[in-house]
Amino acid sequence: MPRRSRVLLALLLVHLLAACGTTVRRDTAPLTFVVVRHAEKATDDPENPGLSAAGRARATALAERLRDAPLMAAYATEFRRTQQTAQPAAALHGVPVQAYFARGPAAEVAAQWRQAHDAGTVLVVGHSNTVPDLVAALCACATVPMDDTEYDRISIVRFAADGRASLEVQRYGASSRP
Repeated sequence: MPRRSRVLLALLLVHLLAACGTTVRRDTAPLTFVVVRHAEKATDDPENPGLSAAGRARATALAERLRDAPLMAAYATEFRRTQQTAQPAAALHGVPVQAYFARGPAAEVAAQWRQAHDAGTVLVVGHSNTVPDLVAALCACATVPMDDTEYDRISIVRFAADGRASLEVQRYGASSRP
């Protein structure tokens, strides 16, 4: 084999080996929606409260939980408490928190998100009366209602390569990383 051919073959092998050792890019990670209710709210404003100290700690715990996730987008309703819940995770990943209308039809909102994203992790922060419907619309599955005192449910909707969704419900908190 001529020297030039051996050099080209060696370069090709180096590139192939480098490609095999490359980590998965954020934009090629499977599509996953992480849906939570806003964290504990304060009593500072009856119409549009922010987060309490416990709520801020929970929002920080959520950011830590998502630290290694390939977070591509963050959505929160127009209210302060949802925006403040999403902000630490969004800031950690350098993505803006995009507002969505809390009273919008869950099926339409979920369809828009599915169309807008095909890979990576998407954080969605809603309310006790909207999260179950959003999760159900994303996964096309049954969900259970959320009590007004429940702040620690994290619903993870994962999409397989064939488009089928699966739902996993976990708990998360400010005191420990689940």
